[in-house]
Amino acid sequence: QVQLVESGGGLVQAGGSLRLSCAASGRTASSYAMGWFRQAPGKEREFVAAITWSGSNTYYADSVKGRFTISRDNAKNTVYLQMNSLKPEDTAVYYCAAAFTGWATKAYEYDYWGQGTQVTVSS
Repeated sequence: QVQLVESGGGLVQAGGSLRLSCAASGRTASSYAMGWFRQAPGKEREFVAAITWSGSNTYYADSVKGRFTISRDNAKNTVYLQMNSLKPEDTAVYYCAAAFTGWATKAYEYDYWGQGTQVTVSS
């Protein structure tokens, strides 16, 4: 089992920045690929970013490319999502997830999920 706990969400003005953290614990958490997803009210959960277990490869949704950066510190079993130039359309609950596979960008490929953290961007 892997437990994931997100933090760092909040209210920010458009153009501002936030850094989300996802602390992982349990079964060799550092060997999992990790991802961030988000879900806005009335919408389906969507992929945001992913990173391999080593951190050597990352992948982003087109909507956040150039503004968001995913990273990980395996010594701390923590994954981060640095979000810059935030827009009102980034408002959502953000979830981190862990995948057994070495690489995953689809929600169904992930095995464990956190409870989510709310990000609200005001215009």
